[in-house]
Amino acid sequence: MRFGTVEGRFVLVDGDRALDVATASGGEIPSDALAALAQWDAVREWAKRADWALARDVRPEELGAPVPMPRQVFAVALNYRPHAAEAGYVPPEEPLVFTKFPSCITGPVGTVALPPGHVDWEIEVVAVIGRGGYRIDRSQAWDAVAGLTVGQDLSERVYQLQGTPPQFSLAKSHPGFGPVGPVAVTPDELPDRDDLAFEATLDGEVVQHGRTSEMIFPVDDLVARLSAICPLLPGDLIFTGTPAGVGNRRTPPRFLRAGEVLVSRVEGIGELRQTFVAPTNGR
Repeated sequence: MRFGTVEGRFVLVDGDRALDVATASGGEIPSDALAALAQWDAVREWAKRADWALARDVRPEELGAPVPMPRQVFAVALNYRPHAAEAGYVPPEEPLVFTKFPSCITGPVGTVALPPGHVDWEIEVVAVIGRGGYRIDRSQAWDAVAGLTVGQDLSERVYQLQGTPPQFSLAKSHPGFGPVGPVAVTPDELPDRDDLAFEATLDGEVVQHGRTSEMIFPVDDLVARLSAICPLLPGDLIFTGTPAGVGNRRTPPRFLRAGEVLVSRVEGIGELRQTFVAPTNGR
């Protein structure tokens, strides 16, 4: 099953068609993504008998974030050994967790105004929490995940790295710095939920690529570790980490410029497309 939002309403997606769940279910399933994910088992059951006669064509740019305003957004640093090495760190023994503030979350297609500094790319596979829970055993962790989606952890490196310790969360939470989508896909529909290929291209040049099987801490491990401390709520997002190839570790460093287009793809899910522009106020 593939799900997302159109005009802020929870939808199921099949190819280029979207089915408004609240309308098609006669109100049985709510239109709000968080409310729908809070009834995730009911959504799964209803989807088996959904009548797609009410579906309509939808363009990629009409899709919003699968969860437009999550309550918690977790992000994991250095979760791929090559990225840890390029950043000059030893691979961590425990997940290094920060947050992206929910106001940065946006849909799969759009423009991003570049703030002052050096803006970098980080493609990530993002887990969308469905049932959630507290102190979830790893053996049950995939049951807490509603789906996987594509994400970009856009990062302004000057502010991020100027402090001691570094200032991660604010530097990664400018408007538009958390694009996700185009849909979330339930794990059972993916070719292999633990081994998905992904890549990011900048104006057609491949800048990052990898497979989720290369994670130090896989999705189910992250769910178990995070939920051991924080109850995971329906609609929460987990940015699971990025592979090698980020701009600030290149020689010379390479950062995003106005006019460039960043495309991020994950096998079995789809792609994001961000076009970067100068800020309208010139700052």
